[in-house]
Amino acid sequence: MKIKYCSWCDHQFETQLSYQIYCSAECRELATKEKIAEKYVRDKIKKRAGKLRFCKNCGKKLSMYTDEIICQSCEVVPDEVRDVLREIKGIVNGKIEL
Repeated sequence: MKIKYCSWCDHQFETQLSYQIYCSAECRELATKEKIAEKYVRDKIKKRAGKLRFCKNCGKKLSMYTDEIICQSCEVVPDEVRDVLREIKGIVNGKIEL
């Protein structure tokens, strides 16, 4: 038996087998789930590579790394931002109470 550190939780454990890298079945399952999730994201990005995607609102080109269907510029509504800033300014100046 050999003392190793778990590849998932980094706890020290005694190995039962020479190739064992996880201290428990739980750590092994969690690591496997994370690897599957990462592969899913990578495959999703690869699938979008080379394909042109455009914002549904303004038509601006979207990055292959984003899942969104509208660009960041369209997500922010200038009128709403202006209203919120006015409200914050009113609170700071004591004109508006919370």
